[in-house]
Amino acid sequence: MADDLQELNVEHGPAVANEDLPVVAVVIVNCDGRQMLGTCLESLDASDYPADKIQVVVVDNGSSDGSVPWLQRAWPDAVIVANDRNLGFTPACNQGAKAAGDVPLLAFLNNDVRVDRAWLRELVSPIVRGECASTGAQMLNPDGTKLDHAGGGTNFHGIAVAHGYQDPPGADYDTPRRVLFACGGAMAITREVFEELDGFDEDFFAYYDDLDIGWRTNLLGHEVHYVPRATCRHDHSGTSRRFPPEQIRLLQVRNSLLCCLKAYDDDHLDRLLPSMLALAMRRMYVFARIDDDAEFRIEKAGKRETGKLANWWRKLTKKQRTWSIDRIAAGDFHGINDVLGRWDHWMQRRAEVQRTRKVDDETLFRLFLNPLWCIEGEQAYEQLQKGLLERSGMLDVLSRHEYGLGDPFK
Repeated sequence: MADDLQELNVEHGPAVANEDLPVVAVVIVNCDGRQMLGTCLESLDASDYPADKIQVVVVDNGSSDGSVPWLQRAWPDAVIVANDRNLGFTPACNQGAKAAGDVPLLAFLNNDVRVDRAWLRELVSPIVRGECASTGAQMLNPDGTKLDHAGGGTNFHGIAVAHGYQDPPGADYDTPRRVLFACGGAMAITREVFEELDGFDEDFFAYYDDLDIGWRTNLLGHEVHYVPRATCRHDHSGTSRRFPPEQIRLLQVRNSLLCCLKAYDDDHLDRLLPSMLALAMRRMYVFARIDDDAEFRIEKAGKRETGKLANWWRKLTKKQRTWSIDRIAAGDFHGINDVLGRWDHWMQRRAEVQRTRKVDDETLFRLFLNPLWCIEGEQAYEQLQKGLLERSGMLDVLSRHEYGLGDPFK
């Protein structure tokens, strides 16, 4: 077990004067979120950041609610990129970064976020002072009574950890800290590093793209910092809740695996990949909600009757070749298959990351926060995770980097 989180704490310098603040492009992706977008833009407009140093870029992903014409009327100074369909969050973010031209600093903001007055100044100041390459905000729920995100980590198979989620804000979350990733809904990054990383991974479409880019930022030797004074309010999943849950689940299952597939070194990938895939399969089974599998069990079959009448009856009552499972489990199935069915492609993407890495896995494990977090409470799932990690020799390795933030198997 690791010591407390203080070893990850960092010191941030004094406030940056207005004349030393750079021009920042704030990229906002929108998809049928006109009402939320208006609230978001109004909060940004009330920022104490110099107005002539904020470039607002809105990338609209095929909205049908009149978002684009409304933007053109209400926010004429905003740069608008209008797509004719939903290209996904990651391609849209990259479009926004490109549309911003040569602006040296990029901020990414969800359309369901309201920023506090000092949010942008506090978010970019550590970058301006040269303390890190990327920053993430302290995100609260809409009424500010609970935390939504206070720096990101992950378990060993890529399920992102939002530190502090649902905890009340307080002193435990008021110190700047090194993190594995910043939430993509309220983060900043230098253009230089963003381009060095080739931006967000467009294969992800959405979800866990922030874990991926943060992990890759750290692998390049750059630091990502949590900035508690950069506060904002987040209407969690304000856009995604309009999509069927199985579509969201497919992306989450696939992308969590892809984060690990790209980032781990050869030794750790070889040791952890069997556990990653086995746990994904077990989780799919849990969500399949199968009450009875007797018809698949030959050992449970009764005595087989013979004769013409028995044969006729079997033909009449022949079982369908299809069998229904819960749609969430079907989403898991397709997410896993997206990884296994395009293996050569993902190995090429992995090679691109591995060629440029400058930091070893052991150094970054401490940023995971909860590497052993057991995402499901089902007994067989817990036993499988523990048993596989013991067999690979990784249980002891990862245990050294658990921060005592709760029982990882609960």
